[in-house]
Amino acid sequence: MDIKAKIDEVVKKVQSDPTIAEEFTKNPVGAVEKVLGVDLPDDVINNIIDGVKAKISFDGIAGAVGGLFGKK
Repeated sequence: MDIKAKIDEVVKKVQSDPTIAEEFTKNPVGAVEKVLGVDLPDDVINNIIDGVKAKISFDGIAGAVGGLFGKK
């Protein structure tokens, strides 16, 4: 299983679907399993959740910094 690809898939869905984004904040395990359509072992799902949170945080920070310089 390509964890990075799964993280990217979940990030895209969270960023494009407000319902999934809300579910991810309330129940990240359920949201990830819903997006991926599979029940994963706890260690794998936690790695994906951590990766999604890190990527979303980084993207948010990068967008904010870009906004300071008139870029997005």
